[in-house]
Amino acid sequence: MLETLTSGYFWLFLVTLIIIIAGLATNLKNKTYWYGCLALSIILLGWGLEIMTNRIDYKWYWNRVPQYFVYTGDLDVYSNEAGVAQIKELNNDFSEVILKYDSGNSDTFKIRTKTLTVKDGQKITDVDGIGEQPIVKMGILVEGLIVTLEISVYASFFGLLIGLFTGLGRISKNPLILGLSTGYVELIRGTPLLVQIFIFYFFLGTILGFERFAAGTMALALFAGAYIAEIIRAGIQSIHPGQMEAARSLGMNYFQAMVEIILPQAFKRIMPPLAGQFISLIKDSSLVSVIAITDLTKAGREVITSTFAVFEIWFTVAGMYFILTFGLSLFVRYIERRLAVSD
Repeated sequence: MLETLTSGYFWLFLVTLIIIIAGLATNLKNKTYWYGCLALSIILLGWGLEIMTNRIDYKWYWNRVPQYFVYTGDLDVYSNEAGVAQIKELNNDFSEVILKYDSGNSDTFKIRTKTLTVKDGQKITDVDGIGEQPIVKMGILVEGLIVTLEISVYASFFGLLIGLFTGLGRISKNPLILGLSTGYVELIRGTPLLVQIFIFYFFLGTILGFERFAAGTMALALFAGAYIAEIIRAGIQSIHPGQMEAARSLGMNYFQAMVEIILPQAFKRIMPPLAGQFISLIKDSSLVSVIAITDLTKAGREVITSTFAVFEIWFTVAGMYFILTFGLSLFVRYIERRLAVSD
């Protein structure tokens, strides 16, 4: 207890707390003051993280992380046709190999000198190996990020379509359409997403022959569609009924009035909750890793098994998810501002 009271962290925390309380009590409007409070809070968060890791004697190995974004590998190079090899040494590590084929064509490669298997002026055939060429490859975390983006985009698109038609069904006066729409929404919202993914993959996937990518994407799309349907239903019902009546009195049918009058107005109102649902979908996509889809989360787990850099990798994965969701949030804010200007 005495050690805690005499630590620098405790006093910095106390001073920051007093400064924040004083600013709130006096209703201070100075932005610089509050930016300073924010900076102190971030310092406290980082310092606290360091203290916690020191208590469990954890050593950070951030230098192990970059190779899982981009790394340099070697590619075996072979000649495409018969011809002659010309070699020019660039430095101690690399040589330029020019393959002049009998057909008149030529290829140029940058080959590691120590891996060269041909000599200057040597005749080559169409199957001869030349050596190893350095290439830049995407790391497993970037590959996992791409898979996460693909799943999220497909699931968002189909989820929006499902949600639109289901949302319209939720306000339908036809008992069959209303009943089916309501049943779907309540069933999906009343069961865990993880269970739905298992059902799609192990049950429907086995019966219908879905691959795991398709099963995971469809499960996410149906899950998101139920919530989007309620968002769209609430947006449509927030428009005054007189709008529909006025449109019908001008000779529009129900479909025309909905597409040209009601939905454009409702869209502006549902943008924030719709964006929130898409952001949640990106985060929920991490659950497809349980059916062996190598998304960002599963890629992180695979990296941890080979590096044992647990905290570094999970913080990195969390940061990559944050960049995706925060970028989407900024884009939606931009769209909202544009729509506000157009009003």
